[in-house]
Amino acid sequence: MPNVNQPSYEVPVPTVKIASFNLLNYLEPPMAYYDFQNIYTTEQWHKKQAWITRFLDKNQPDIIGFQEVFSSESLQSLLEKAGYPYYAVIDSPTVIDDFIYRSPVVAIASKFPITEIATVTADQQAATLLGLHDFHFSRKPLRATINIPHVGLTDCYVTHLKSKRSLFDDPLPNTIVPSDTALSRFVGQRLGSWGSAMLRGTEANLLLLAILKQRESSTRPMLLMGDFNDEISSSCLEQLIAGNVFGMSDSDIERLIGYYRLYDSWNLFTQHTEQPNLPRPPTHYFGAKTSVLDYILLSQEFNAQFLGSLFEVSDYHTENKHLINSSFDEDGYSTDHAIPCVTLSLRS
Repeated sequence: MPNVNQPSYEVPVPTVKIASFNLLNYLEPPMAYYDFQNIYTTEQWHKKQAWITRFLDKNQPDIIGFQEVFSSESLQSLLEKAGYPYYAVIDSPTVIDDFIYRSPVVAIASKFPITEIATVTADQQAATLLGLHDFHFSRKPLRATINIPHVGLTDCYVTHLKSKRSLFDDPLPNTIVPSDTALSRFVGQRLGSWGSAMLRGTEANLLLLAILKQRESSTRPMLLMGDFNDEISSSCLEQLIAGNVFGMSDSDIERLIGYYRLYDSWNLFTQHTEQPNLPRPPTHYFGAKTSVLDYILLSQEFNAQFLGSLFEVSDYHTENKHLINSSFDEDGYSTDHAIPCVTLSLRS
């Protein structure tokens, strides 16, 4: 059953802070993630818990979308102690051999009331049009309707899109290319990578469809946060923030389509501060390569260029000390992602 707890809330606030947080294998010992050797010691687990608590105390986000959750009850307990009375999860990880866990899930925590939660499902008719049958998200996205001060009921989505890891690990069949050869490995990696990209792009677009159908029926503001596992400018994900409609004039697009669009909070922040060339902090490091994989997207109610908006993006902070200036004693069991935090302020 979905997990929602709803104590009372009545304190108005002038700002709202949103964060997207990839927890990296959040699994309480003695359980193991993916392999029987991957078990935190008690000391390591306490360090990980302490690091998360320090992040919450320092940044004080009001709404947090989590990825890589294995131990949901443990996370909920930590969050309650940190001042988050509202928590929701809609799925559970896969358990193998009683103690090895796979397929972590997403969750959401809030200081504001969660009034409804739902699993986001793919529109099968749309999937069929894409040539896919009985399509399912690799990780179930979550929708939580949250009563945010001033703006009211808001549909908040948490997602963790398909990673760039090859879609298949097994060697290609001999009928495609001879196995156990350099050619087989080369072609297999190319096909596996493209398969992941296709799945990630399909997930993004079918998620967007579900979000926009919900927008049409509920008329509520919306925000999407999560680990997208790719740059939003990539061909897989660019449709999430696209605003163009072929054959429609710019004025009609602004009048008719703006209501349905999602906007990258970083772009809204740089517009607000009039710093369009401000370098965007990465959220992931792989050797010398950096990338932005974690995003918070917002509807026009949070876009200052929309005259009817109540909030504007007044600050954008990327928590990354644990990645660029780390101390093993403090950061050794934190996460491999930086954490984007967006501050929304009431417009004056």
